[in-house]
Amino acid sequence: MAPPTIDLGSLTGGFDFQPRTRLVFGAGALQYLGTLAAGLGGRHALIVTDPGIRSTGHVDRACASLAAAGLGVTVFDQVEANPTTTCVDRCLAVAQAAGIDLFVGLGGGSSLDTAKGCNFLLTNGGRMQDYWGYGKAARPLLPLIAIPTTAGTGSECQSYALISQAETHVKMACGDPKAAPAIALLDPELTRSQPLAVAASTGIDALAHALESAVCRRATPLSRVFSREAARLVLQNLAEALRNPDHTVARANLLLGAAYGGLAIENSMLGAAHAAANPLTARFGVVHGHAVGLMLVPVMRLNATLAEARAEYETISHTAGLDGTVTALLKKVTDLRALAGLPAGLAAAGVDLGQIPQLAAEAASQWTGQFNPVPVTAPEFVALYQDASHH
Repeated sequence: MAPPTIDLGSLTGGFDFQPRTRLVFGAGALQYLGTLAAGLGGRHALIVTDPGIRSTGHVDRACASLAAAGLGVTVFDQVEANPTTTCVDRCLAVAQAAGIDLFVGLGGGSSLDTAKGCNFLLTNGGRMQDYWGYGKAARPLLPLIAIPTTAGTGSECQSYALISQAETHVKMACGDPKAAPAIALLDPELTRSQPLAVAASTGIDALAHALESAVCRRATPLSRVFSREAARLVLQNLAEALRNPDHTVARANLLLGAAYGGLAIENSMLGAAHAAANPLTARFGVVHGHAVGLMLVPVMRLNATLAEARAEYETISHTAGLDGTVTALLKKVTDLRALAGLPAGLAAAGVDLGQIPQLAAEAASQWTGQFNPVPVTAPEFVALYQDASHH
């Protein structure tokens, strides 16, 4: 039984660190999947993935490793980008029919989130909406081995699943300590197959995770260890990985940076850039990494008006080998965003600027916004969207 969580939020710098996920990192680590699964007591695994990952051969190698360790294997390969409740329900039907006792999420954040979502429903019943929030699962979940093939979401180190409602496309953050993967298997060789556009958008997402978690209201000395190292790894390696996808060291560092970003979020929270990004995805279909990338610099400019946040940005700027100023950090983020081929502004991303008031109202209702270091309500979000429309 897990030790109870205690709230140390009232103590300056307090934290309660309970690492729930074992990290296994190294080139070629996928070959140990079967050994790790057997060590968790698994007898029949469900691999949750998408058609693109299936076509790379990663799934076949995962199946072979599991089978060699004596496990039965079933594959659900119909995960969609920004998975919906419908996608989770389809996965659940396959899991129930196969009688599985272990999940393997293999792919980007969508595959990992679908596996987590299915795990909630398979073990605890009900609908995905029942788990919106945190700590809603009464019964234990099955073990999950998370194997990211993109360096971005950090979902492999988090206890949350992001699932969209099929009808409204509203993203639901469904979290529970029991939903955290038992093992995150980080094999940089698996990121070689990701398309350049995916590498770019997920890399910017990983950077946003590091920079938002570093300054959010729930940040602690412990979470900042992960935030700062995640930021350093992404800031120093994303450009090289985009220019030269075969650069093995850059790919490895990005994958590790994304995982550290996930750990930072797990031990703190996010902020206004993610709160503003989600309505752009829901209303206009802007890719999540693009949406976050569009909002990140405007939010950082706002946050830098607060002395504590500014000092943290300066620390990150120095740690990443820049000149220790917020200006240099903002320029680096802007340059990386351009190198990644992200839209230059909201209009270029297909956003109707006339709907900024509605977007701001929706952003103000997002959970992550309340953890931004500078308080943000609808008027502030209007200003942030206007700032983002000028780039």
